[in-house]
Amino acid sequence: MLLSVVFVVFGYMAGFSQITQTIRGKVVDVDSRIPLIGVNVVVMNTDPLKGAITDINGNYKITGVPLGRYSVKYSYISYKEKVLNDIVVNSGKEVILDVDLQESVTDLAEVVITSKRAGEASNEMAVISSREFSVQETQKYAGSRGEPARMARNYAGVVSSDDSRNDIVVRGNTPLGVLWRLEGINIPNPNHFAIPGTGGGPVTILNNKFLANSDFFTAAFPAEYANGIAGVFDLKMRNGNNENFEGSAQFGFLGTELMLEGPISKKKGASFLVMYRYSTLSIMSKLGIDLGTNSRPTYQDGAFRFNFPLKHGGNIAFFGIGGYSDIPILVSNQTDTLATELYGDNDSDQYFGSTMGVVGLSYTKPLNKSTFIKTVVSASHQRIHANHDKIVRHVEGSQFVVTDTIPIMGYVFRDNKYSAYFSLTKKVNRHLSFKAGLNLDLYDLHYIDSVRVTFLNETSTALDSVTPWRLRWNSDNNPMLIQPYVQFKYNASDKMIITGGLTSTFFTISKNAISPIEPRLGISYRFKNGHKLNFGTGLHSQTLAPYLYYFDKNDSYSSTLTPYNLDLGLLKSYHVVLGYEHLSPEGVRFKVETYYQYLFNLPIKEESSAYSLLNSGSGFSRFFPDKLVSEGTGRNYGLDLTLEKSFSRGYYFMVTESLYDAKYRGSDGVLRNSTFNGRFVFNFMGGKEFKFGQRRTLNLGIKVTTAGGQRYGILDYEASNKEQDIIYLDYDYNEFQFKDYFRTDLKIAYKLNTYKLTHEFGIDISNLFDTKNVLSYTFSTGTTDPIHQEYQIGRLPIFYYKLDF
Repeated sequence: MLLSVVFVVFGYMAGFSQITQTIRGKVVDVDSRIPLIGVNVVVMNTDPLKGAITDINGNYKITGVPLGRYSVKYSYISYKEKVLNDIVVNSGKEVILDVDLQESVTDLAEVVITSKRAGEASNEMAVISSREFSVQETQKYAGSRGEPARMARNYAGVVSSDDSRNDIVVRGNTPLGVLWRLEGINIPNPNHFAIPGTGGGPVTILNNKFLANSDFFTAAFPAEYANGIAGVFDLKMRNGNNENFEGSAQFGFLGTELMLEGPISKKKGASFLVMYRYSTLSIMSKLGIDLGTNSRPTYQDGAFRFNFPLKHGGNIAFFGIGGYSDIPILVSNQTDTLATELYGDNDSDQYFGSTMGVVGLSYTKPLNKSTFIKTVVSASHQRIHANHDKIVRHVEGSQFVVTDTIPIMGYVFRDNKYSAYFSLTKKVNRHLSFKAGLNLDLYDLHYIDSVRVTFLNETSTALDSVTPWRLRWNSDNNPMLIQPYVQFKYNASDKMIITGGLTSTFFTISKNAISPIEPRLGISYRFKNGHKLNFGTGLHSQTLAPYLYYFDKNDSYSSTLTPYNLDLGLLKSYHVVLGYEHLSPEGVRFKVETYYQYLFNLPIKEESSAYSLLNSGSGFSRFFPDKLVSEGTGRNYGLDLTLEKSFSRGYYFMVTESLYDAKYRGSDGVLRNSTFNGRFVFNFMGGKEFKFGQRRTLNLGIKVTTAGGQRYGILDYEASNKEQDIIYLDYDYNEFQFKDYFRTDLKIAYKLNTYKLTHEFGIDISNLFDTKNVLSYTFSTGTTDPIHQEYQIGRLPIFYYKLDF
């Protein structure tokens, strides 16, 4: 009896006792990376006020912080104040916030405090068309699924090209114009089921659990970003907890995952972080759950980071990410004559897979109070392969019987890359700082592809003949990409910042893949009461997907290939952007940017045609180019509007509107709509948090999107039937649009904090109302009318359960 009473009393006390957590981190100078001693760190809206002062190593620790959402303010004499908003404190994990502060230009007696708030790019050289995105942002927006790319679709100037993939269209540009960087290194496409020559995929390899706050750019980015014409994801990995062991486990529609982190040496501050994820869809298939297709997608990915602080502020980190994916799309095991395969051809077995990985070693060190160096060496691997087998079958009774399978296509595209990055940052004084660096990439390329054609009898039940194998790719090469840069930042005053720089690109794959000088310039002027005017301009270039240089139609069935696109140059674009923004004391930001982009050196056909590579970069097909020349042009211009309220008083919202026009000229000289010229996109996102005591919260989030429909032209039925694919006439190419796109996403998440554990149950419903949005025309054999409309993804509920401990 007494024992029962003790349990009841203990349970009652535990239910009402307050659970607290720790906020800690490190504060450094933004340029020199020297630790700042004596920085005042305050967790706002706590009672009594919680805070701390940084020690000799720039570290701070604030204990006993009640669970909830807070803003954390950092202030230091002669430095600009910095405020981080929407910091979520849960019971399961400590909150680790490493920040950098910018020295004020004004003399101490004249200092007027200006505040840099979360959302502004962490790269101090970026003054326009840039934004820092946090892990919290990838979690809270409906439809983001924890992915950086899907999260970026919420921003002004960014639109989706295909709901089934995470490719993004930045201000009317091709999705292949986006550069992905990790820890300063240019990396391959970080997605499962990657298609050569695209920058996206159906499922990301990246995971917000191992990412730190990172930057996203949509135009006029600084000189250190040298291989993109549309946008940049500059990703950073976070360190593991160097004081306590922690973990996170998650089971959901997109994967089953486990992450562990903790100290390697508490005395030295060394830490580890490791993570692994396996596809839940594959588990469901093995359990016999019907997924509506015979294909069984399998993917797995992981990441690690081992961090070792050194004496005198130095640091070594060993890091890596990688993923493997495989999907066999089989029709040979179908017996039902009415069955169709939604995700592949109805007359072939298709085997597709991809692998991607990056490992690297970084070394950073402040040489003195004004100089900081960073060096990274890495190796990356990407391998994409596919095989297709033609199925010969006939009907017996009401079932299919397979009589033969004939290999008709196979390819392996492998890109290995060995990279080195070096940068030196020099802070001359409080007004002026420089940064110079060099990116080197040595490629090891291997491309092999062959195809043949089968001829069946009139009933398609027996093989008449088959052509010899025809090589289309058979290349091995070791080109090098060299990208030096230098840039500066001049703080004319606490109100005015001027940045500039020069970069160059040399790609030895082609004698014309050279861009010797690319200037960049940015100016920002801050008025009183939160008003700011920004300007940016620059010349940008980008390499083509390497496999495009080595294609040969090889109509003669020769065993020796002669690639005919080895003279292609770099994609190039010139950006001009003007912007205004205002941040109110209540945390509401209004931002407007207008831009013009001129594109040139675009690959187009040598013969008169509407073709341009600018229309490629999305979807599940490779490019098979004819003879191309780098003589195409294009232009994009538009207006982006953003109204955003950061999380406070239990809710947040963001409204974005983009009006734009994207056109190009092919070799026939006609100015046409780009495939990605939707002309407008409107987003509304908002969320409300309901608190039930200290430990329980319910979050509701919604996103509503409407955008211009996908482009199409006049169908060439004869050519489409011949090629078994959709072919449009050059006349009125991309002149028409399907009906406007509309979609609503809903996210519901319930969080429960218990002692040292945080449970979160959530569901993210994409396309809540199952709206039928047309994606494109598609060609499908074995039907009465092989040409029909294909729709975007319908209603898709994505559930998850996450446990932080």
